[in-house]
Amino acid sequence: MRKNHNIGLAYLYSATAYFGITSLWVVYLGQRGLPLVLIGLCESIFHVASFCFEVPSGVLADRFGYKRVLIASRLAAAFSSVLMLLGNSFWWFAASFIISAFSYNLQSGTLEAFVYESLPLATREASYAQATARVASITEITSTLGVVLAGAMVHWHFAWTYWISVGLALLMGFALLAAVDVGKRPREQRQTVRAIITTSLQVLRATPLLGKLMLVDAAMSAIATAYYYYFQHVMTARHFSGALVSGLMLTGAVVNVVAVQLTPFLQRRFSKSQLVRGICFVMTACLLLSYAHWLPGMLAMYLLIAGITALLYPLFNIYYNALVPSGQRATLLSVASLLFSLIMIALFPLMGWIITAIGFNLAFAGLGVVLLAGIVPTLRRLDIRE
Repeated sequence: MRKNHNIGLAYLYSATAYFGITSLWVVYLGQRGLPLVLIGLCESIFHVASFCFEVPSGVLADRFGYKRVLIASRLAAAFSSVLMLLGNSFWWFAASFIISAFSYNLQSGTLEAFVYESLPLATREASYAQATARVASITEITSTLGVVLAGAMVHWHFAWTYWISVGLALLMGFALLAAVDVGKRPREQRQTVRAIITTSLQVLRATPLLGKLMLVDAAMSAIATAYYYYFQHVMTARHFSGALVSGLMLTGAVVNVVAVQLTPFLQRRFSKSQLVRGICFVMTACLLLSYAHWLPGMLAMYLLIAGITALLYPLFNIYYNALVPSGQRATLLSVASLLFSLIMIALFPLMGWIITAIGFNLAFAGLGVVLLAGIVPTLRRLDIRE
């Protein structure tokens, strides 16, 4: 069986794993009688669990093979959805979020490594740019379609969204049985968990650029994610109509798809240093312009930040995979996700508190000032060689 069969399975995996059918979990838990405070606590539990599981899940992938870990991720996702269906108290739902975080961590880094190792060695870097752009596009399209379907089912058998999630997860797990396990090595060549961690630390010390790129990626992704979720506060405060919300979501999905499809072109047109610095400067400008209360401008900044978020995933994954060795690929890719979770744990509640105190516009404009004064100047010393 040829390895390129894995690429098709990776596309199918992205379509099913990121199908946004359960994205309206806040509404679902509210319908199940959970107070808003406890619903927010479930989100915090997810991020804390994700922080704890991230690197260990990458180590498991490098130790036991990408195929097994991806199958385990789908089984965990199915179990998490079952708990959401059967749960009748906060602790049931909290357990579901913990298992959901474990499922997410098992695929985080592992799917990217699975795709990268499945590509022909001679054209791997160029092919990966195209493959990861397709994965990101599929993710954006299916996640939007899932949300639209979930919205249609909110007042009609809403629990079926989780049954659909269970079915997709189990079907994908079964389909992965046909994959070529590119991460699996003969028993005598397998590294111990200690060796994987030790070597990964050595790689990070020997390649300081890798750690710097991970920090920039994590910071920009966390800021963009916080902006995306807290913009919902603006929608509520400004009394957005249902049509405007739906139109904004669909427009955002189109912007995201265009952004990820532009990744190969941007790589050819600009150097790594130009792209990384450009992303950071555009993000900073968007945050500073958030100070204005002009609604059309705010919508434009929302869409622009959404496009940057979509661009970050394929772009930085291309950089990471070119820098990390095969035996520690999933582990080191998980470190990048770990940094994102760490920043989110601190940033998300902090921005919520600041927004409550001074408002959305001033809060994110202030964050833009922090970036302008602190992070952006350090980019001048970021040595990114081609």
